Amino acid sequence: MMINSARPPDPTSAPHAHPAPALRADALTVTRGPRTVLRDLRFTVPRGQITGLLGPSGCGKSTLMRSIVGTQAKVTGTLDVLGRPAGDPALRTRVGYVTQAPSVYDDLSVRQNLDYFAAVLSPTSPAAARRADVDRVLAEVDLTTHADALAGNLSGGQRNRVSLAVALLGTPELLVLDEPTVGLDPVLRRDLWTLFHRLAARGATLLISSHVMDEAERCHRLLLMREGEILADDTPDALRERTGADTVEEAFLHLVDEAAAAAEHRPPTQRTEGAKETTTR
Repeated sequence: MMINSARPPDPTSAPHAHPAPALRADALTVTRGPRTVLRDLRFTVPRGQITGLLGPSGCGKSTLMRSIVGTQAKVTGTLDVLGRPAGDPALRTRVGYVTQAPSVYDDLSVRQNLDYFAAVLSPTSPAAARRADVDRVLAEVDLTTHADALAGNLSGGQRNRVSLAVALLGTPELLVLDEPTVGLDPVLRRDLWTLFHRLAARGATLLISSHVMDEAERCHRLLLMREGEILADDTPDALRERTGADTVEEAFLHLVDEAAAAAEHRPPTQRTEGAKETTTR
């Protein structure tokens, strides 16, 4: 399935549409030492869609993703994932997670890596079923011809695709992908986005982080972040219309300037309290 337009297909007519959100955050806050990394986030992520998590490096995207998969410390507030609290053991087989750094064993082949993780994920499944699952994900990330290559001998982009294949094992309902296209050439980026849309069409929910604004146009919905806060939660079309911008990047910059201007017009006492909160919470 090839996507010929940058505009993603409308997911609202998909048979997998579901009213309950895949993710729901309320007053979500994360602290690291004296610093507040995420501050009072409130948002939902709909099921069966691709939601882009966009913002500059260091704005808190990876911290938010770690919170969603249950590996982040010092998280307060509410964060529900597929109807359960983030980190609940029952979510283990329902959520796939790809970190920025490839999570593979260099001294194992691609297939051996996938065989290992398939056994960890589904230890009671028949061996034939696990092999079929491994073959499926190899084909989906276009690594069938590299199945017997050592992971340590692969390029950075290929190693990223092995990590994605691991996340796809077991057909998870939610995929949390932290900058999965970094370091990939344009053809591989296009092919991965084609795969992402195919997964969403099957009913999977994808949360994909990026600091590359042109990828925003490929998402159904966007969460725009800056300095640990969410500037906007809307569709690409709605963001462009709201700001009068031609692109999502221009819309994002408009929202940044708008937030900065609002901060400047706050009374000095409020600005002081905000700065104090950032350093003491």
